[in-house]
Amino acid sequence: MKCINCGTDNKLKDRTANQGRCVKCNHPFAFEPTSMSNIKITDPFFAKAIADISANNTLFFTPKQLLYLLDNRIKSKSYPIFGLLVIYLFFTFWIPGFIGQFAPLLFGANSFMTVFILFNICFVLYLYTQATSKKTYIKRRQEYARCLQIVGGVIIAVGIYAALIIYNSYILFVIAVILGMLSIYCGTRQLGQTKFAQEFLFSQKDFQGWLNQWQKINGSIIKLLPFPREENTPATVNPDVTAYSFDRLVVCDSATITQLLIANNFHFENNCAILSITGYPQSIFDTTMQMLRRNPDLKVYAIHDCNPQGIALVHNLRTNANWFLNSEIVIIDIGLTPRQIIATKRGMFIKYSPESAQAAKQLPEEVRQSLSAEELAWLESGKFVELESFTPQRIIKVLQKGIAGSRDIESDDSSLLLVGDTGNDMYVVQSFG
Repeated sequence: MKCINCGTDNKLKDRTANQGRCVKCNHPFAFEPTSMSNIKITDPFFAKAIADISANNTLFFTPKQLLYLLDNRIKSKSYPIFGLLVIYLFFTFWIPGFIGQFAPLLFGANSFMTVFILFNICFVLYLYTQATSKKTYIKRRQEYARCLQIVGGVIIAVGIYAALIIYNSYILFVIAVILGMLSIYCGTRQLGQTKFAQEFLFSQKDFQGWLNQWQKINGSIIKLLPFPREENTPATVNPDVTAYSFDRLVVCDSATITQLLIANNFHFENNCAILSITGYPQSIFDTTMQMLRRNPDLKVYAIHDCNPQGIALVHNLRTNANWFLNSEIVIIDIGLTPRQIIATKRGMFIKYSPESAQAAKQLPEEVRQSLSAEELAWLESGKFVELESFTPQRIIKVLQKGIAGSRDIESDDSSLLLVGDTGNDMYVVQSFG
């Protein structure tokens, strides 16, 4: 493992002999992969994840964004499916040949074919378990599904030949065909599902332990944001400043994303105000809203998680007296929306909870009417996607693109879709990046 301080490659015996420190510069290693259980983390791997999520220390990020990135990269480091197929082809003939020599007493003259079928039943079950596991990387799940198809073809080809030509057994023929077709069917069915629900490969407790250990050894991560703090004491704002207004307002459904955008100076670079639906930052919320209400041409951009609470964000802006009740301002829904997730070809980290399914069924009727039947079905299935599953760079890029695309809303080239009966209802960005 290379030292992140001097770049020296330290072998296990070197690290062990030097009490977990670099043999050249004596810098401590935060992780020892050989002593970790299922998940193996190295210092260079963790350092690169931090550098990538922060765009080489130029962008602030949240702990959960780092968690999502690490989970994605650890899952994608699994062995290739090609190697799995090589192992399968070797053992699918070696095991029946080896065990079949000692199994005639149990299986009779058909011992080779019987062991072949039993081995393949176990292997197909393993592949199917991996292809449907929520802890398996989404692209890997599709590879396991393709492997199911290939294995099914091998079972049918070998099974039919052996059953009819070698053993002349109709029963073995039927079993081989059924097992092979079932494997192909399961693989094909799983391959057609591109919007899998997923789970983290490791617990948040493990992740927090890694984070604490890293910062203990290497110091605080400069661009890592803390949990947003409420500041109820109103900030003093110069009256000359409050005399002006903003042309744009970005509203988030959480203080976490609001803090992320503000920390990365999105408001300065895009000349807009940024607030959360929860009133963050509390110290300037009332003053900012007074300034915003002075501008009749204000445009509001909503960005949120794709869950029932996030989907209802625009509705809350329209119906809450603290926001824009009885106002005809333009509101653009940047996302995330089920429409965007269903349409995208990119893999998104889709999560599931029964609470989300229940909340979706209790959405206000006005919100339900703005969604298609497919979107409602997606939400009511309990699936949801968090904004923090995307990097800061992508969130900022998508938001900037949505703002730029709203300059001429009524243009035929606009990327916005009107939802509702009037031009003042809501516009939705059709693609999230």
